[in-house]
Amino acid sequence: MTENTQQQNPAPTTELPTQYAPAEVEGALYERWVDRGYFTADANSEKEPYTIVIPPPNVTGALHLGHAFQVTLMDALTRRKRMQGYETLWLPGMDHAGIATQNKVEQQLAEEGKSRQDLGREAFTDRVWQWKDEYGGRILDQLRRLGAGLDWSRERFTMDEGLSKAVQTIFKNLYDDGLIYRAERIINWCPRCLTAISDIEVDYQDDDGELVSLKYGEGDETVVVATTRVETMLGDTAVAVHPDDERYAHLIGKRIKLPLTDRTIPVVADTHVDPEFGTGAVKVTPAHDPNDFAIGQRHDLDSMTIMDERGVITVHGPFQGLDRFEARSAIVAALREQGRVVAEKRPYVHSVGHCSRCKTTVEPRLSLQWWVKVDTLAQAAGDAVRDGRVALHPKDMEKRYFDWVDNLNDWCISRQLWWGHRIPVWYGPNGEVVCVGPDDPIPGTEAEGWTQDEDVLDTWFSSGLWPFSTLGWPEKTPDLEKFYSTDVLVTGHDIIFFWVVRMMMFGLYAMEDQVPFKTVALTGLVRDEFGKKMSKSNPNAVDPLDWMDAYGSDAVRFTLATGANPGADVPIGEDWVKASRNFANKIWNATRFALMNGATVEGPLPAPEAMTATDRWILSRLNKTVAEVDAFYDDFQFAKLSDALYHFAWDEVFDWYVELSKTTFFEGGEQAKVSGRVLGEVLDVTLRLLHPIVPFVTETLWTTLTGGETLVIAEWPKDSGFRDAAAESEIETLQQVITEVRRFRADQGLQPGQRVPARLVLDGTALAPHEAAIRQLLRLQPEGDAFSATATLPVGGAQVALDLSGTIDVAAERKRLAKDLAAAEKEKAQATGKLGNEGFLAKAPDAVVDKIRGRLAKADEDIARIQQQLERLPQA
Repeated sequence: MTENTQQQNPAPTTELPTQYAPAEVEGALYERWVDRGYFTADANSEKEPYTIVIPPPNVTGALHLGHAFQVTLMDALTRRKRMQGYETLWLPGMDHAGIATQNKVEQQLAEEGKSRQDLGREAFTDRVWQWKDEYGGRILDQLRRLGAGLDWSRERFTMDEGLSKAVQTIFKNLYDDGLIYRAERIINWCPRCLTAISDIEVDYQDDDGELVSLKYGEGDETVVVATTRVETMLGDTAVAVHPDDERYAHLIGKRIKLPLTDRTIPVVADTHVDPEFGTGAVKVTPAHDPNDFAIGQRHDLDSMTIMDERGVITVHGPFQGLDRFEARSAIVAALREQGRVVAEKRPYVHSVGHCSRCKTTVEPRLSLQWWVKVDTLAQAAGDAVRDGRVALHPKDMEKRYFDWVDNLNDWCISRQLWWGHRIPVWYGPNGEVVCVGPDDPIPGTEAEGWTQDEDVLDTWFSSGLWPFSTLGWPEKTPDLEKFYSTDVLVTGHDIIFFWVVRMMMFGLYAMEDQVPFKTVALTGLVRDEFGKKMSKSNPNAVDPLDWMDAYGSDAVRFTLATGANPGADVPIGEDWVKASRNFANKIWNATRFALMNGATVEGPLPAPEAMTATDRWILSRLNKTVAEVDAFYDDFQFAKLSDALYHFAWDEVFDWYVELSKTTFFEGGEQAKVSGRVLGEVLDVTLRLLHPIVPFVTETLWTTLTGGETLVIAEWPKDSGFRDAAAESEIETLQQVITEVRRFRADQGLQPGQRVPARLVLDGTALAPHEAAIRQLLRLQPEGDAFSATATLPVGGAQVALDLSGTIDVAAERKRLAKDLAAAEKEKAQATGKLGNEGFLAKAPDAVVDKIRGRLAKADEDIARIQQQLERLPQA
């Protein structure tokens, strides 16, 4: 009743161990998948391609839950597409992580009492490659452990030979087109790493600082400015005020004395200044603040660099040689002595940027760097989303994307490191500047006075080429022709600006307006079960390998998938992983029971007329689930598809269908064979549907059930269109009867296994064929000669009469219920009293009032339930 082409089933079996042991299955199973080439894509195939390139983890990295989360989603997408018959390529690789990797090796050298300068550039670079070969790439082995179906034959590294050629090629092309240039601009500078760093490498946090108000000028020509970085006043070259601010109109165009120096600086009028903020006057330090730099550009101000690359003051005078923070205190003291300090506020909490690698406070600094001119590139990246060539999912992320890409500043791409792609520009003895492509000769030797630029490229530059460089660009390779554009990029919404936009700009530029990917599926961040951010410095950080060891990779994967709502953060806790482990065990145990009781995929599926209503119901629900899961996949609704599969498998298949069919299996005969074939079909399809999310347990069970080669390349289920509304209605009524009687039994305090005499009146309903199943599931024994109904439950058009005499102490039960009823009525009275008190309602917070209303609603429910229980009790 579903459209499947079964693989050859030479040897299905009913043998399964009594318990599922992930550790005994996962490693060997994964290696078999890889060895048999299931994940290896064929560029010469005539199948329709489906491509995902993995966001390259850092070579220094280890698997964390964020990686595991995104990898689970990508694996689910590619496994499903492979099963649907696409030529599927999921390409792996790593990023060389310039700063992080260089820091690792420098730390090693420091332990040996050496520095990179002791080795020299070439030897140091060789040492980094040695470190990479020995320690790098651990995360790729961890991805195998997770079950990632990556094409390892195509593994790439951002500094391998092919990708290095791609980097040099696009740099040369951009340079020749005037889109790369060298200029002095304000950049983020790390005094510890001694390099420029990108915006994404700056972590902002609230620090306890100081806000000091200073008086500049003399006599009537004074202004008060406030700053959190007093040391930068040594580099002030102006004071700026708003042109319409009457308080300072008499000073505009004049020069005032800068304290602690022998300089005077101009007062300039600039609309950037907010006259309502502070005193309405701001100090301008063009070499050490991006906003001040822009003011300086507009007014042709001098830019004075007052610190070296380590944050040490270089201005001649008493503060020269002091660290920036030492200088801050010394300068405040000196200004205080001169009566220049108007006000001081400590602590003053404000947002301060820190290097994400070493946590050093970042220093805005004027520096000569290489830049990408982004205006036309960013315009193309924005247009590709606007015209629908690239879809962002969820769609509400488009506004954030446009806000960024439409206001993008030129990109600083140079880094003062030795590890990375060295900038392919050479400087000659007579001022020549030559950009060299990968096939171009070097313009001259060092002896002739030629030197190469010392800087390397920002890591994001090479990773921006990832979707096409990994497929062979700039060569026209079969891979590039077959698998570009890629289909989906799965990545976190936190790097949409820093990586996604760069790939869009470079992809559209290099590939002649071909988009790098058709859809960007944006995920949230993984948080702990209380919604707090996980980090290595907090005790809530989790190593996913620990959970995989304890509960299996499938449990971790399913837990992550169930939380994957598009763009939303994902809370996760160990109890949830345990619940997913229980789900895997449920699948195992139910399949084992099914195999022991005749479940099979052999032979054609019987005609509906030969099936029971229960059989037709589960096949109807199965096809609906197939359609529902397909729709959720197409909309990247992983949480919803996981929830749908969970409830279908656990509730409808393993609980209801298996339980309702037990009497059929126990009775044997032809009907048991028919139901066994139906159960085999349902298990076959259900395991296929579950496989992309939980590949290990489903592979083990499916190959046992079917004798098939592997689920990895088995056909994805299709909705056959089979529906049986009558069977669904019949079984829903049956479920209603069973659920209601179970609830009544629990209310009466009966044990789940306690048998009770009962009379079932099923005439005129569709439930008559189900009497045996009803009695078995509800532990109802036939009525005897002494049967006397003490309670009758009308439900679903049927009547269930129960004889509870001798099974409960009626008087004690009435007494207990009466006590519960009194407590509920007291709770209602208290809640009603508070909600009727106008004074209480006027003063109480909304949350408190809502809580009282909830208590009232709960009390009403309890009263109604207890009264019903009392009415159903037999008379004493």
